[in-house]
Amino acid sequence: MEREYQICTRCLMDTTDPEIQFDEIGVCNHCHDYDRLIQQRVLTGQAGLRYLEELVEQIKREGTGKPYDCLMGVSGGVDSTYVAYVVKKKFGLRPLAVHMDNGWDSELAVKNIEETLKRLDIDLYTNVLNWEEFKDLQLAFLKASTPDSEIPSDHAIWAVIGDMAEKLKVRHILTGFNVRTETHLPRAWSQGHFDWKYIRSVHKQFGKGRLKTFPHQSFFAYYRRLLTLRRVDILNYLDYNKQEAMQLLENELGWKYYGGKHHESIYTRFYQGYILPTKFGYDKRRSHLSSQICSGEFSRDVALAELEKPTYAPSLQEHDREYVVKKLGLDDGEFEAIMKLPCKKFLDYPSYARIFEGPLLKGVYIRLRDIYRALQKKQTRMQGL
Repeated sequence: MEREYQICTRCLMDTTDPEIQFDEIGVCNHCHDYDRLIQQRVLTGQAGLRYLEELVEQIKREGTGKPYDCLMGVSGGVDSTYVAYVVKKKFGLRPLAVHMDNGWDSELAVKNIEETLKRLDIDLYTNVLNWEEFKDLQLAFLKASTPDSEIPSDHAIWAVIGDMAEKLKVRHILTGFNVRTETHLPRAWSQGHFDWKYIRSVHKQFGKGRLKTFPHQSFFAYYRRLLTLRRVDILNYLDYNKQEAMQLLENELGWKYYGGKHHESIYTRFYQGYILPTKFGYDKRRSHLSSQICSGEFSRDVALAELEKPTYAPSLQEHDREYVVKKLGLDDGEFEAIMKLPCKKFLDYPSYARIFEGPLLKGVYIRLRDIYRALQKKQTRMQGL
């Protein structure tokens, strides 16, 4: 039986998330998760600054005698660029910036990265993926017909950063993730980012070649790194406002806005702006705008009006379609055939998640998850309160 349509009374999340739940006044579970995560992970004002100052001192101590005291991923987007600005200008850290070139960087993203790091005097390490391998993997995910086609890039960048951290013996990894703008993320819209078994099984079924050089990490390597490396979502400890950050970056670093969330990647722009809404009915702007409603950056009415606009300019969308189809080695007929394939789900394919849902190993998974959550809570705890 098809579910009756409903939209959250507080944000924009609706029943296009098949797992969404609403309370008695119509507020969704994502908003309740937002409130909980704000309490658990976010420190503002002087409390946030005190926490960061103590953390920065620890990072500097551990980095003594090393060429870098921390790592951070850079994409050319606003969040990672602002992290680079803050850690160098405000806190005087010595980060190594890590970028993964998957073949889809826009010219503006490349320019933003180059100009930012030059002005901030930050070294850059770039890992360039083998294009033929990566193209084969992306095509495999499109043919698998799940909404998860972006996760191979996410998996690879974290594998690259983890490898580099262990090589340099640097423990702290600074990220641009933040609760205020990135919490309303439905599991059904994309999952399996760190599940190498899932990625490998999709490629085995739909790919043609072998993944000889693709950066990856096993389930146990991922959880080992959660315990031995320390991820710092630094924007959770600052009074971070995305619109104000963009203005500062434009003024201080010559940074240029690229038009939308994650639009620094041509493939991401087209995937989120065309493939996801057209094939699956998922508009990721709902997620991003909903988080910003809860953080107070937008009113709900303003966000609803924004959602009425096209996902991005139709002329650019048509250009992206032609470019993406050609770059993937497809013709229009082949691409349309992929778009018409029946929609599948994450659990339709082998994965670590399916193994750990079984009674034998579920307890192991829960224990690992609880250890990680305890570490997160400890890392964000205010001292002396």
